[in-house]
Amino acid sequence: MNFKAIFNSTVFLKSVFALALIILVFISSFSYFHTLSFTNTSKWVFHSYRVSMELEQLESHIKDAEARQRGFNLTNDSVFVQGYFQALNKVNNSLAKLDRLVAGRLQQRNNLDSLRKLVALRIDLLKNAIEETPEEPLESNKVNLYQLLGKNMMDRIHLHIRSMLFLETVYLKEHEKKYNDQISFAPWLTFLLLFFSLIIFVAAYLKINRNLHILKKANKRLVIISESFQQAEEIGNFSSWQWDLDSKEMIFSDNHYRLLGCRPQSFEPSIENFIDFVHPEDKHVLIEKRDKIISGKQLSAPAFFRIIKKNGDLRYFKSVGKVLTDIQGKKMFIGINRDVTIQYLRSRALEERNHELEQSNKELASFNHIASHDLQEPLRKIQTFISRIAEKEDASLSEKGKEYFLRIQSAATRMRVLIDDLLLFSRSNKAEKNFELQDLNLVLENVKIELAVPIEERKALVYSEELPVLSVIPFQMQQLFVNLISNSLKYGQQDRPPVIHIYCKIIIASEEAVLKSESYKKFYKITVSDNGIGFEKEHAENIFVLFHRLHHLTEYSGTGIGLAICKKIVENHNGYIFAEAELNVGASFIIYLPK
Repeated sequence: MNFKAIFNSTVFLKSVFALALIILVFISSFSYFHTLSFTNTSKWVFHSYRVSMELEQLESHIKDAEARQRGFNLTNDSVFVQGYFQALNKVNNSLAKLDRLVAGRLQQRNNLDSLRKLVALRIDLLKNAIEETPEEPLESNKVNLYQLLGKNMMDRIHLHIRSMLFLETVYLKEHEKKYNDQISFAPWLTFLLLFFSLIIFVAAYLKINRNLHILKKANKRLVIISESFQQAEEIGNFSSWQWDLDSKEMIFSDNHYRLLGCRPQSFEPSIENFIDFVHPEDKHVLIEKRDKIISGKQLSAPAFFRIIKKNGDLRYFKSVGKVLTDIQGKKMFIGINRDVTIQYLRSRALEERNHELEQSNKELASFNHIASHDLQEPLRKIQTFISRIAEKEDASLSEKGKEYFLRIQSAATRMRVLIDDLLLFSRSNKAEKNFELQDLNLVLENVKIELAVPIEERKALVYSEELPVLSVIPFQMQQLFVNLISNSLKYGQQDRPPVIHIYCKIIIASEEAVLKSESYKKFYKITVSDNGIGFEKEHAENIFVLFHRLHHLTEYSGTGIGLAICKKIVENHNGYIFAEAELNVGASFIIYLPK
């Protein structure tokens, strides 16, 4: 076990400090409570003296009242009555003081209650003796009777007071013994507290002295780290700076000067001196940032500006920083400047290329649109002349010529369909995405009306469940259903009428394997299925590719654009479309639209 490592560990030092603190607090607490106990004992000693003195005062006041009553009985002088009542007030005051003094001692409290009754009886006798005294002095035998009764009562009071004084003496001896014990222990407790405190201070001094040695080593390491950071600044092409917001002093790293094309520490670090290197058109950026930081309106200062180096080179700088407040409340702004000229120029070149690509796409789209429209004009002429030849020159054509003529007519028709589909596909790509709340049931009814003729010709049956009301692009959603139902009609079985089913339900993305998502986002799953010729499973993805056809042109008409348009429409609605099929059984197109 490495005891040295344990001794030097932070956890061990903290534990020792915590233990020493606990012991010191314990000793201090014990000393404090001992002092409280010592003070309390002193109070009880003084309290016992006060009780004893008040008992003796009570007895003296009763005797004084007794003497005043006796003088009045003998002389019938009212002066003695006045002194008698003064003595009675003193008796009541003494009883009240004793009542407060013995409130915390049950036995003395009971003794006081008994004493109060005896005193009350003695006062009643004195009162009766005064009230029955005639204008002339009492007879000697009656005086003797009052004196005898008073003496007996006074003896009882005296004995009761003596018993209370004895009990208070017992209390006094107990408190004095406790007082002597505590006063003898106090020096030891003080010595223990002083000794332990001295140990802590000595240990702290030794530890601090040892830590100074460690601190010197740490400073050496810090110098190495600082040097490494300076090297990192040069390699990373950035610099650091500090700004004391209280004293307004600044510190620039050496590489800060190098990025400006100057020697390290070749000029005084300040905002003003740095702004001298900033491009004239960008100076206001740093001035505004500086003012906001000083006023406290901004605690961070990201900025992008140009620098003109000492040799005249133009460089692009990016600066970041933030205000930090230490435990003393002082504010310091820490900033980092980075030369981003290479990255900026590359970004500009990339933006220019993107702009060129965007322009190229716009031109290509425009060319596609114009070409498609311009192609219709010669195509219309071709079809016009074909119809004229068919009307006027059909009889003069040979059988071979008629066959060639029919092929020309068919090719022109296919060209017309292809151009129309290209325009439709271009429209689905470029159309403004104006979404409206639309009832898809109404959209489907409009589609059935639009396709009424081919549906009737094929004797097709279209069944649908309740569809939702969604925010969609109305004409695109109608085109989607037109293309899917037309596809089912076109690729139906020849020996049976097409049957098309449209289902809808709400699903969660994580429950559908094709969505490849673990989210709990909800979708409307709309399925359009038929009983047509279907297709091989390996073609499930390719059928959505532009101009992709599964069958030869002579077998089924079409341009290979319809399903590509369907996919583009669904994507415009942030949805997904998939296809499933079984050859000669039927096909299903599954659409997922966000709920």
